Amino acid sequence: MRPIDLARLAGLSTQQIRHYADSGILPPTPRTPAGYRRFDARHRQALLTYRALAAGHGWHAARTIMQAVHAGDVPRALALVDAGHAGLHRERTALESAGRALEATAQAPLEAGGPGASGRQPLRIGALARHLGVRTSALRVWEAAGLLAPRREPGTGYRLYGPADVRDARMIFMLRQARHSFEEIRPVLEGLRRTGSSEALRAAIARRHRELAGHTAALLAGAAHLHDYLGGGCPGDGPDQALAGQSPAGQGS
Repeated sequence: MRPIDLARLAGLSTQQIRHYADSGILPPTPRTPAGYRRFDARHRQALLTYRALAAGHGWHAARTIMQAVHAGDVPRALALVDAGHAGLHRERTALESAGRALEATAQAPLEAGGPGASGRQPLRIGALARHLGVRTSALRVWEAAGLLAPRREPGTGYRLYGPADVRDARMIFMLRQARHSFEEIRPVLEGLRRTGSSEALRAAIARRHRELAGHTAALLAGAAHLHDYLGGGCPGDGPDQALAGQSPAGQGS
């Protein structure tokens, strides 16, 4: 195959194919006596493997994995794949913990004891930041995004955080830890303030769980492509063990 043939099969430009070949994403490419690159089924399989890996690991990690394979360091490539799965597992575990904590926070009465509770003095920004373990700048960013609206102390203008503000700040902190965007957090807080309902919270957590499930499926698809590209060989085997002529179905075509 010529560069244009491989480019058309993948829906890419010939310049992208040349870049992939030069950067080690594709295996070494033989040239004709006239200097033209010649690609074959193995290059196509490498390209599909790269794009499938990118769907789960991201473009940078996928590139590093393929470069390790073509440099003959298959163990490193497999370690990078393992790291992607481990990171996803940590994120899922953190999301489950955040979900449990958020449910408890959402359902706790505002007059319960604790910082900022009814009957106690409101917290200033420094005290709340220390309580949450964040910088005061984070609280200001949340306020600028419309997620917090503390009242101001007459005369001094200092921010004062009452029980509802403390609860909201806890919610924001935990949702941000679980990688929710401000747009996803806003309806959660609005639901709690308007009706006391945590339905929006549950929906946000469930949506993130679905996203993680999709991410897991993408990682598995990428691993399957890599396994096929390596010919199902042992970690010490090189990419020359790939099954020439196979055209694995999958993502990224």
